[in-house]
Amino acid sequence: MVLLSFNLYYVRLFWTIGCAVGLAIPCFSQIKKIKDVVVYSDTAFYSTFPSVVKLKNGELMVAFRRAPNRKIFGEKGNNHVDHNSYLVAVKSKNGENWTDNVDLIYAHPFGGSQDPCLLHLKDGTLICTSYGWQAVRQEGIPNLKQPYFESGGYVFLGGYLVRSGDGGKSWQGPYYPPHIESERHFNAYGQKVPAYNRGALYEAKDGRILWIVAATDSVKKTSNYLLISKDKGFTWEYSGVVAKDAKASFNEASVYETPKGDIIGFLRTANYDDYAVIARSKDGGKTFSWESMGFQGHPLTATRLPDDRVLLVYGYRHKPYGIRARILNAECTDWKTTKEFILRDDGGSTDIGYPWSVVLSNNKVLVVYYFNKDNGVRHIAGTIVEIQP
Repeated sequence: MVLLSFNLYYVRLFWTIGCAVGLAIPCFSQIKKIKDVVVYSDTAFYSTFPSVVKLKNGELMVAFRRAPNRKIFGEKGNNHVDHNSYLVAVKSKNGENWTDNVDLIYAHPFGGSQDPCLLHLKDGTLICTSYGWQAVRQEGIPNLKQPYFESGGYVFLGGYLVRSGDGGKSWQGPYYPPHIESERHFNAYGQKVPAYNRGALYEAKDGRILWIVAATDSVKKTSNYLLISKDKGFTWEYSGVVAKDAKASFNEASVYETPKGDIIGFLRTANYDDYAVIARSKDGGKTFSWESMGFQGHPLTATRLPDDRVLLVYGYRHKPYGIRARILNAECTDWKTTKEFILRDDGGSTDIGYPWSVVLSNNKVLVVYYFNKDNGVRHIAGTIVEIQP
C-alpha cells in the first residue's frame, strides 16, 4: 500500500507538471459546479451578450446589451437588432448578489449597440468594444452607398469602443478603429465599415492590446483579422489574417496570449457545421495557422487561471441547449484530449450562450452568459464553479 501510494504521488506530480508546462497530455483537471445565479433579469427587457471583468477594487462588473422586450408592445418577439439597444452594466462584490439598477455605459446617438466586450487593463483602464445598427427610412435606402449590410430593417454601422479611467463611473468616446482592407460593406454614413467583432480582447505581456476582428470579404462570408493597439486602444494597426477560407466563415472570436508568447484565437464559424476553430501565431501575430477543434461551440472565451491553465467556455446551441467548458494546459495544446464539462443543459432554445468568465479566487470562477428557460425572457445568468487540480 505504501509503494502504491508513493507511485500514485509521482504519477500525479508528473501529470500536474506536464499540464503546467503545456505538454499535450490529458490532465486530471475537474470542474465542480457550485451554483447557478441570476445576474440581471427584467421581463420588460431583452438582455443578452454579457462580458465580465474584475475591477481594481475587487468588484465584478458585467456589461451587457439591453433592449426593450418587444412583446410588451404587441409585437411577435425580439431579435438581436434594435434601435433602442444600449450598453449597460451591473456590479457585484461576490458574484452572487448583483445591483438591481443598471449603469449606462453608452447609448449610440445614431442607432442600437451590440455585444459590449470589456477589457480591464493592468493600469485600471477599462475598454469596452461594441458595434451598431441604424434604422434608415425607406426614402433613404436608394441613396445608400452600395454594398451595405442590412438585417431586420437596420443598416450595419460597424465597430467602435469607449474607455473609462474611473472604474466604469464615466466613459469617453466613441473611438473608431480602421476598416479592414478586404471589407466590402459601407455603413449608413457611406464609409467603409470600421472593424468590429464580438469576443475577448487581450493585453499582451509587452503592453500591446490584441483584438481579433471580422470583415465581410465576399457575399455572406466573413473572415478574421488581427488588430493591435500600442497606445491602450486609442489607435489600431493591422497585423494580419487570422483565418480565411473559400467556404467557411470565421466571425466572433476571442484572443489569448500564452505564457510562452503564442497568440491564440478561438473562433466561431459558419458553413463549418458549427465547429469551433483554434488559430495560432508563433510570430507575434503576423501569421496564423488554423484548424478545427473537433467540437461545436458558439462562441468561445478563454480565461487564464491562477496556475496558468486556461478555462475555455462556450455556448452549446444544439439539444440539450446550454453552456459548456474545458480546461486547457498553459499553451493550449491539449484541446484534442480535454474533457468537456456541461455547466448548463436546461436552456429553452438556441437563443442562449455567449459565456465569459472571471476568476473569483484561487480555485473559483464565475461564468456569465445570457439564458432563457422554456423559451422565456432572455436574462443574464451565471454559474460559479470550482476548478480542481
